[in-house]
Amino acid sequence: MSFLRTVSARPLFIIALAAAFTLPGGVLASAAPPQEIIAGYASEAKARDKTFAAFSADRGHALFSSRPATGKPDTPSCTSCHTSSPTGVGQTRAGKEIAPLALSRSPDRYTDVEKVEKWFRRNCTSVLGRVCTALEKGDFLTFMISQ
Repeated sequence: MSFLRTVSARPLFIIALAAAFTLPGGVLASAAPPQEIIAGYASEAKARDKTFAAFSADRGHALFSSRPATGKPDTPSCTSCHTSSPTGVGQTRAGKEIAPLALSRSPDRYTDVEKVEKWFRRNCTSVLGRVCTALEKGDFLTFMISQ
């Protein structure tokens, strides 16, 4: 009898586990190829704008290189900490080394949805003074994956 309870409870456990590790927008919080993370942002971008067609590495590069002056004064751009080249090693304001943003130099950088979201939340708020949109996140990742 306990075997039957275990078997019948297993699907509920799996559903509960999946729900516990799901981020807003339905993205599962687990290791995933960067393309899956980008696909999640594409779904979100399409839901917000029916005319959305694709992400752009050029727009991602423009975002990375921009100096919007809407965030914190000590982080006016992504390049303030990450250098002007995505393949370069950056440095925090406290002097800690930051691994390159380019996928070619840091192949595991964009595989953990929770970490990707955490750093977008922190860095977008710091540089832009607001949370990045799904379009900005997808463009940025598309650019970094091309580097």
